[in-house]
Amino acid sequence: MSDHTSRTPRPADEPEPPGLAGQAGTSEPTALSKAPLPEPRSTAPEPPKVPVHAQQGGQPYPPDPWRQGSSQQVSALSTLRPAAPAAIRGATLCCVVVTAVLSALLLGDGLGANALIVAVPAALGAYFAARTAGRRLRPWTAFWAVGGLALLAVPALRDAGWPVFLAVVSAIALGSLALHGSRSWLGVFLGSLGLFSAVADGLAWGGRGVHALTAGSRGRLGVVLRSVAVAVVLLIVFGALFASADAAFADVLGDLMPDVSLTGTPWGFLLFLVGLIGALAAAYAAAAPIRWDGLTVRPGKARGRVEWALPLIVLNLLFAVFIAVQLTVLLGGYDKVMAETDLSYSEYARQGFWQLLWATVLTLLVIALALRWAPRGKSSDRTLVRTVLGALCLLTLIVVASALRRMALYVDAYGLTRLRVSVAAVELWLGVVLVLIMAAGVIGARMLPRAVAASAAVAVLAFGLLSPDGLIAEQNVQRYRDDHSIDVAYLKDLSADAVPALDTLPEPLRSCALLGIERSLRSDDVPWYATSWGEARARDILKRHPADPTQPCTGSRTGIGGSDRDIDESDPYDPY
Repeated sequence: MSDHTSRTPRPADEPEPPGLAGQAGTSEPTALSKAPLPEPRSTAPEPPKVPVHAQQGGQPYPPDPWRQGSSQQVSALSTLRPAAPAAIRGATLCCVVVTAVLSALLLGDGLGANALIVAVPAALGAYFAARTAGRRLRPWTAFWAVGGLALLAVPALRDAGWPVFLAVVSAIALGSLALHGSRSWLGVFLGSLGLFSAVADGLAWGGRGVHALTAGSRGRLGVVLRSVAVAVVLLIVFGALFASADAAFADVLGDLMPDVSLTGTPWGFLLFLVGLIGALAAAYAAAAPIRWDGLTVRPGKARGRVEWALPLIVLNLLFAVFIAVQLTVLLGGYDKVMAETDLSYSEYARQGFWQLLWATVLTLLVIALALRWAPRGKSSDRTLVRTVLGALCLLTLIVVASALRRMALYVDAYGLTRLRVSVAAVELWLGVVLVLIMAAGVIGARMLPRAVAASAAVAVLAFGLLSPDGLIAEQNVQRYRDDHSIDVAYLKDLSADAVPALDTLPEPLRSCALLGIERSLRSDDVPWYATSWGEARARDILKRHPADPTQPCTGSRTGIGGSDRDIDESDPYDPY
């Protein structure tokens, strides 16, 4: 069989393979055959070009036809995270090490000014990493960063643990938002938690950076390490000499230097790791943040006007009827409550406050779902949405005012407590959220997610700066001056923030309220960086005028000077 008949026809758009051209036809040598032949090329196929996202954990090869389609998709995280950042720089690494060392030395004795001291080098490390990666400082990023640092001032000012905990958690959330820069609802929520997703990558990034620094600049790194070692030795030697030569200098040095002991070594090492991991995660997130805004929630199918608006109009009418009934109580007082409902303060407040609080929360959920299915085809549809939801927000604001009025009546009768002030603050913040939603309906909802997050951060900061324990003590002391009723058994369990107000009580109430606080302050010998301003002020007050342990104190729940109004006979356990 001839060569012509044995060859398979080749498509017109497929090039002729090298070496076959010129074989068909004549076998005589030609001028082209005498020319120098090119260098032989490798017949191995070129490696396929792998996209960046596939190099970072995706699938560089064609999908397996035997697998399900969902497993062949590139992970969402790999598409949201940018390429791996450059090696960690010396400035960022120094800030990370300083953060870890300060965490081990300062955080073991409690929270105070040390929280802010530790956060500053961590923030600087993230800033240096972001600059190296080419990121610019934007207004919202600066707002989140400054807000997070401001929240860490609450532990330095207040002794009460519950507002301090809220402030620290909120500071971490705001710091994470500053690193990721999200703006959508889902992005703001995940961005506030996104710092934890950078822990593993941050450790690997830091390890590669240390390896590169030690491998590429041994001489320079050795000079730095030797200089630091010599400085530490000089400080220890001459500091010990000066401390032994002057007792006053020894006291000052002892107050400034943290207490480092072998018994606290495991705890200090754990704090060192926490500071190291946290600072590395922050720096890595600043250099290669996950773009959480890339995760979008598909809008719901738009409903017709009747199907969408009718339930909301009925809900608005229900709110209007409820508010009309409440107006007499909202504008009245205790006598009006008794005349209209025949209930006591506690019964009236317990019967309605929590229900109104949940009604406010559920209304926000209804608004979110209504916006998902709202008609949005025409301008008349958008006007209908603004009208119906705006009316619902306005009516809900009046419900918030009614709930706060109920709480005010209850506090006026039975005093302020931690739970009462907390739920009232939450209800007030929900009212602020409703105002922001109404404003978004007028000027646009582009900034609404970040505005809501900012309002929450401002609320937590204001809550801590107002000193809720001090506010509780002041309100109860004023109430005692008005009608001589006070719950000493509750007030004595407050923090040191309540000491200035409780110090104004007459004896024996003063000593009975302050004995427990004074005993806890005497037993807690902490350094300056773990002492809050509220605790230091309380120590000064009690040092000038100590509580008298010989004063008679009763063990009743309502305390000395309590009146009949302090006891709720219908419910011996007061949930507030």
